[in-house]
Amino acid sequence: MTEQLAEHYKEILTGLGEDLTRDGLKDTPMRAAKAMKFLTRGYTQSLDEVVNNAIFESDNDEMVIVKDIELYSLCEHHLLPFIGKCQVAYIPTGKVIGLSKIARIVDMFARRLQIQENLTKQIADAVMEVTQAAGVAVIIDAKHMCMMMRGVEKQNSVMTTSVMLGQFRKSQATRTEFLNLVRS
Repeated sequence: MTEQLAEHYKEILTGLGEDLTRDGLKDTPMRAAKAMKFLTRGYTQSLDEVVNNAIFESDNDEMVIVKDIELYSLCEHHLLPFIGKCQVAYIPTGKVIGLSKIARIVDMFARRLQIQENLTKQIADAVMEVTQAAGVAVIIDAKHMCMMMRGVEKQNSVMTTSVMLGQFRKSQATRTEFLNLVRS
């Protein structure tokens, strides 16, 4: 698979008019292939593998929030990066998830060719599935290189997406509490 990707990168570089024999590009096709495999490693992961049974009984029924989870993804339209932060909250109903597993869920979905809108929903649905929470909320703020480096070239634009499930959708008070906590 990596060899095949490297061959495609050779074609792309040649198509751009580059000389694959020059020092700076001699190993670039293989490096690029390995980088792309790393950047899209989420395709080889499953939710069960990522969570790895790190669900624990708890009598806590108050909101749990993990803030400022960095994320790096590739836009499926241009294969350019988008980079941002994710806020995840859930309301336990007898089970809590290991803290690092929330970040791993974010990474699993971010490390696929994506659009931010779908990424936000995938994270929320996954957290809801594994925790059986009373509600899940996810907000992502990200900068998109496809908008910054090309096209309209707007350097300071930030896209915000949110998904509210369960109590976060039904209860204005719960949603407001979450929003106040993550924006403080």
